Amino acid sequence: MTAPLVGQPAPEFTVAATGEQEISLAQYKGEKNVVLYFYPKDSTPGCTTEGQDFRDAKASFDEADTVILGVSRDGLKSHENFKGRQCFNFDLLSDKDEVLCQAFDVIKEKNMYGKKVMGIERSTFLIDKSGTLVKEWRKVKVKGHVDEVLEAVKAL
Repeated sequence: MTAPLVGQPAPEFTVAATGEQEISLAQYKGEKNVVLYFYPKDSTPGCTTEGQDFRDAKASFDEADTVILGVSRDGLKSHENFKGRQCFNFDLLSDKDEVLCQAFDVIKEKNMYGKKVMGIERSTFLIDKSGTLVKEWRKVKVKGHVDEVLEAVKAL
C-alpha cells in the first residue's frame, strides 16, 4: 500500500478509541484540523514524553481548531490505562489490525536489540478541515516535535 501524498485526500478511517467510542476522520471534516500521530507503544519513555508534550500544548491546538489523535497497535485497555496515568486530554486510537498503520505506511523494519522487527515508525500527519493531508513528519524525534506541529497548524 502506498502512503497518502501531501496535497491529496487523507485515507478515510473509523477506528475504536478511548472513551468507548469509534472515531472517524469524516466526523471532523469541515470543522476541525486533525493531528494524527503514530507512536510505537503505550507507556514507553519516548511515547510517554511525546504524549505529554501534546497534552501540555492541547489548549493551543484547540485555539487553532485542531484535534489531536494518538495511534498505536496497543489495545483499548492499555490505551485507557496510559491515557489515565498521563492525564491525556485527547483520545488514543487502537489499531491492533494495523489498518490505519498500513493506510499511512508507518509499519517499518526496525532494529530492536540486534533483532529485526516490524513496528511503528514514529510519524505525525496533519490533515486540514477539508480532509487533505497537508504535512507529514516521519522518523520523528520527540524533542521539539510538538512545537513544530503546532507551528504548521497555526500556518493553515
